[in-house]
Amino acid sequence: MSNSIIQIENVGKKYTLAHQKASYKTLRESISSKLRGLASTVKTEFHDIENNSKIEDFWALKNISFEIYKGDRVGIIGRNGAGKSTLLKLLSRITEPTTGRISIKGRIASLLEVGTGFHPELTGRENIFLNGAILGMSREEIYRKFDEIVAFAEVERFLDTPVKRYSSGMYVRLAFAVAAHLEPEILVVDEVLAVGDVEFQRKCLGKMGEFSTKGERTVLFVSHSMAAIEQLCNKAILLEQGEIKKEGSTEAVISSYVSKYASVEKRSQFDLLEFKRNYPQLYGHEFSGYPLIAAAFILNTNDQEIGFVKWNEPFKIRLLVRGNQSSESLNIAVTIKDLKGNFVFVSHSTDDQLLVKVDYGAEAEVTCLVNPNILMPGSYTLDIWVGNESWKWLDFLQEVLIFQIPRVATSLSHIDYRPGNIYLPLKWTNES
Repeated sequence: MSNSIIQIENVGKKYTLAHQKASYKTLRESISSKLRGLASTVKTEFHDIENNSKIEDFWALKNISFEIYKGDRVGIIGRNGAGKSTLLKLLSRITEPTTGRISIKGRIASLLEVGTGFHPELTGRENIFLNGAILGMSREEIYRKFDEIVAFAEVERFLDTPVKRYSSGMYVRLAFAVAAHLEPEILVVDEVLAVGDVEFQRKCLGKMGEFSTKGERTVLFVSHSMAAIEQLCNKAILLEQGEIKKEGSTEAVISSYVSKYASVEKRSQFDLLEFKRNYPQLYGHEFSGYPLIAAAFILNTNDQEIGFVKWNEPFKIRLLVRGNQSSESLNIAVTIKDLKGNFVFVSHSTDDQLLVKVDYGAEAEVTCLVNPNILMPGSYTLDIWVGNESWKWLDFLQEVLIFQIPRVATSLSHIDYRPGNIYLPLKWTNES
């Protein structure tokens, strides 16, 4: 008998998709159709749907099998559409699997989307008790944890305000605080934490780490942030098109993910004008609210898009920046961080006396060159910042790209296995 807390055996989830061909009518035809009578209309519309529709089975998950043990902190990663959120919905019993079996021992608290389990007409105070009751807690247990929940969520001022008036960030703070403080055996968290500000994300990761440090509780965490996954999780699962492609240690799974996808992402994946921004909550700065960063690429010296960067070769970071309404001269910066979120270095265009002037609606191409033999082998993420000459923040995106510097054999002693992110050769001398 397995001592796992979650056991999944050959699980699959199928959805039925209906593809209906477009059917256009003139206003005159529509009015005539309505005048023929209700029965005739229904019959005609059913006939049209029958003729124009195509039914397709879509397997969001296929043959998923794994075990999770008490105290595990498991990160689930993969591209959009890989089946990550579907898997969490199955584990949370929101939907049933089409095939296979799921066995769970213990109480689950899920945070899958903003406002999960909240009633918009009720106040924050009332929703704490409602959500706690949904999670199976007694009124006395909720009372005992109430002050901690409010303090963690930082919504005391709005506690007696209906949550329909809360911002998305306030929603998430309160929902996470309830889920984390009511002591479930299993905590399931989707990418929803990305809605919160940076400081709250750090707070949540710390709480989830504390949640499972003693080995008594289990965390399942879906995120596109490799830094957050590496910081929190001791195991990871990589999903691809609804199937498990790799599972094991966090470092090994992230490395596999980066090596497979970093080099094949196409330009269409980096249409950053539509990238989710959360301006007012980042570092307390006010933003223009007008997206300027349009695209980002990692290139080799032949201007080919790459995901792997050779340690001993230079590479380029190229950005497409769109002009804003005021056509200000733009100061642009890139930040390289490791997967733990540690800053490696920041470079501004003004370091090279460059301010970018671009007309409203037009795009400017900005490139910076990173010299070889600086970054140690490993995986890194890219942040992009845009401001004006007065250093006012205009646009900012975190972890836009991820790239990898593979381990290489060199004449340098153990370059692959040195700790740290920067290679800095020092001058050594020997005097008798």
